[in-house]
Amino acid sequence: MIRAVLFDLGGVLLRTEFEAPRQYLAERLGLEFEELLRQVFDSPSARSASLGEITAAAHWAELARRWHRPAEEAAFLSKQFFAGDLLDRELVDFIRSLRPQFKTGLISNAWDDLRQYLRQMRLEDAFDVIVISAEVGLVKPDARIYQLALERLQVQPYEAIFVDDSPPNVQAARELGMWAIQFTDRHQTLHNLQRILDGMK
Repeated sequence: MIRAVLFDLGGVLLRTEFEAPRQYLAERLGLEFEELLRQVFDSPSARSASLGEITAAAHWAELARRWHRPAEEAAFLSKQFFAGDLLDRELVDFIRSLRPQFKTGLISNAWDDLRQYLRQMRLEDAFDVIVISAEVGLVKPDARIYQLALERLQVQPYEAIFVDDSPPNVQAARELGMWAIQFTDRHQTLHNLQRILDGMK
């Protein structure tokens, strides 16, 4: 029987719907678009921020230095980069509707500023458990971050469904024994979720 449903944040609940701000930033910095993404999300300082070894502010300060921009521009660069991201309120409403029949959780590879964002957007109360990589020093697809979330929810892997847009993260959840859905869009995700929930009744 399914007792918990867990979600990723970036690429699932929070998605880049408009790429123009990032494209503009890449052009302004003289970078290829893909290289901009790599430096923000997959550089050494990005990984350190995801593990909680440095702050998000320190990561952006390092990026500003690398891009030969003044340190005081770091906050602006971050704001510009994420300007095209939108929160899927319909999906958030669906998560709220799952409770109290099911426990809900969030597992996110994110920096130390995510908790503040969740508070600002009034999302904290949508989840029984929130596991942020920077706070626990673990990143997906490390099995330990899933195990931590399951322990906090007090459920077994086979009692939980996990939704993520990253194939390696989905595969890691499956290997642990969780039900897992790769997010491509809201309609597909809700359809697949409902099929699992209906099939487990």
